[in-house]
Amino acid sequence: MAQPNVHPIFARESLALLEEGLESLLGRERTEVPGTRRIYVNRNLRMDQIDLVGFDMDHTLAVYSREEIEQLAFDLTVEKLVHSFGYPRALLDIRYDPTFVMRGLVIDKEHGNILKLDRFGYVGRAYHGRRRLPRAERLRLYRESKIDWKASRYAWMDTLFAMPEASIYAEAIEMLEGKYPLSYSDLYDHTRESIDTIHRDGSLKSIIQRDMGRYIERDPGLGPALHKLRSAGKRLFLLTNSLWTYTDAVMRHLLDGVLPEYPSWRNYFDFVVVGAGKPAFFERDDPFLELDAEGNVVGVARTLERGKAYQGGNLAAFERMTGFGGDRVLYVGDHIYGDILSSKKASLWRTCMIVAELEDELEHLDRHLDTLRLLASHERLRARLEDELAHQNARIAELERRMSRGEEEDAEAALQERQRRKRVVEALRRSLHRVAAEIQALSSRVEDSFNPHWGLMFKEGAETSRFGAQVEDYACLYTSRVSNFLFASPMQYFRSPRALMPHELGTDALAPFGSDQRKPGDTLRRAHGP
Repeated sequence: MAQPNVHPIFARESLALLEEGLESLLGRERTEVPGTRRIYVNRNLRMDQIDLVGFDMDHTLAVYSREEIEQLAFDLTVEKLVHSFGYPRALLDIRYDPTFVMRGLVIDKEHGNILKLDRFGYVGRAYHGRRRLPRAERLRLYRESKIDWKASRYAWMDTLFAMPEASIYAEAIEMLEGKYPLSYSDLYDHTRESIDTIHRDGSLKSIIQRDMGRYIERDPGLGPALHKLRSAGKRLFLLTNSLWTYTDAVMRHLLDGVLPEYPSWRNYFDFVVVGAGKPAFFERDDPFLELDAEGNVVGVARTLERGKAYQGGNLAAFERMTGFGGDRVLYVGDHIYGDILSSKKASLWRTCMIVAELEDELEHLDRHLDTLRLLASHERLRARLEDELAHQNARIAELERRMSRGEEEDAEAALQERQRRKRVVEALRRSLHRVAAEIQALSSRVEDSFNPHWGLMFKEGAETSRFGAQVEDYACLYTSRVSNFLFASPMQYFRSPRALMPHELGTDALAPFGSDQRKPGDTLRRAHGP
């Protein structure tokens, strides 16, 4: 068969020469961006076609000192449970353990369990209080019948604000169960209501405002990153659920005085909307209310103007009043449901998710790169052993069928062949057992050293975790912080990797584009720097 003509530029040798030429051309100007500061791509996005870029504030523009803010929310919520809902004062003695909580967990309010799922809904890990459920109990509860994960008995811990409530839930069960009457469902509802109250009544935010530097990090790259987008002709907007007084205080802390071109944080933004009430903002038809400099409502807005602030509103009116809509808008937020999924369902807005924990996970993966490579080699060997074992067992079964029917001319030779293959099967089983044990040890080394309770955030066993799958499915881009846009061109073509199915990954011709080219530090997605 005649071979297709291949232009020389696509030959591997030519590609290598091109890469060498590129290195020579760039020389010292080439800048390597750490994996922790890169922007990762799930869906192609051309920044030259984005006219308007919007930002959430909390955990997006404002990077909170996680342990400080979570400890504060934990303490205030426990006090509410004791003083407002009558829980025993002994609950005041529980302590916050930041290693026991992670985004993407699920609370089963019926059984009082905290779960971690993979992308297919398989429960890989489960805790009741601080006790890890044995495998048999976990399978009995969550594998014997089909589960509707959208049912009201399940509560999803998808935001960083939810971390204290998951910790309180586990610690309270651990302390109170068997000693005091306890309803798992009521405990969750009361904890949820308490943590909502401390956010709503200002008790949490008033403490943060008194010591802003303790609770909110000041990222020196934030102002320059926003300036870079504006200098490229992008218009920017702020869309946050926080109300005006708190928003103004936080934004002044983050941006005032950072760049001489922007004497006030408001100079960075063309439109400012507070009290947006996301995710309802993307579905309702509430009007925009114009605010004065103190945050008081002065009337219903007919237009959205630069230099003014607004409260409430809705998606349709926002697009109509600003003149920007559809896929010309990029919205950056941290909440998989309130910011990312809801905007996706209601609009054509493009999305970028801020995942602050990504920095820790990437650094951890890079530290364990050799172990991950060894793990991948062992997994390939396990697959080969399993295939060969299945093949040998099938040959033995066929040989025994032929012997039982008297179809083998030399019965003694057939018997010897069966014995030989059984010895091969036993050797394969021993090898498989050893490899499986080494895979388990290597996996535990990587996962447990990141988090001894839940493992990696983006993985559950060999599969992508439910949280990782949501990021992959709903966020066009994801990165660890807004200032990472400083390392990418405002006209960047963010291009996702070629999507390959398992049968394509096993094709030699596609191997350069497959798993061998993906680095653990890239979290299996293409990353962009300068």
